[in-house]
Formats: sequence, structure tokens, C-alpha cells
Amino acid sequence: MPSFTFTADFGAAKSSRPTVTTIKFGDGYEQRTAYGLNSNPRKWNLRFSNRSVSDIDDIEEFLNARGATESFDWTGMRGDESVVVVCREWSRTTDHANSDTLTATFEEVFEPTA
Repeated sequence: MPSFTFTADFGAAKSSRPTVTTIKFGDGYEQRTAYGLNSNPRKWNLRFSNRSVSDIDDIEEFLNARGATESFDWTGMRGDESVVVVCREWSRTTDHANSDTLTATFEEVFEPTA
């Protein structure tokens, strides 16, 4: 599995949205149950700002090669855990003549291991 080795800027936002099944009863009560085994995938909004055009080219080439369908290994911002993620969306802006910024959203995915 390919590894994403580029370092994002600090200030990355991590979010979680657990998948839950909710049953509401007529008397105002409700019951909530986790949906599936891996019901709390995480999502990171990353930024690679004011980098050289060639550095952003390399990041964009990596993401384009995966095409939002192939997962890859990524080590989190603190370097303490490796997660399997997919990047379904990224954007690039030109800051100056020789620097660009790329923002990307990495979503944790759960896949069987061979």
C-alpha cells in the first residue's frame, strides 16, 4: 500500500461523526446503537501552504494517482499513529509566482487486510 509522506501544516482539523442508528419512540424516548464494527471514522482537513510549485506538484501527483479510489497509509500530524485513508477531494491555489497551496480532506477507511 502506498504511503503519503508529505507533512501538512500545523492547525489541521480532525473531526468525527459516528454512524448511529436511532429509534424514536412515541413517548419522547430514543434508543441509539452504533452502526457496524467501525462506526467512528475520522476525517482530517489538511493544508500544505506556501510550498514550492514542485512540492505541490508532487502532492497533487500522488493524489491524482490514487484517483479517490485507492487508499493509502498516512501518519497523523503527531506522528503517533498510522491510518488508512482515502482522499476524495483536494484543491490547489496559486499564492505567488513560485508558491502554491493545496488543501485536502483525508477520510479514514476500513478495509480487510490480505
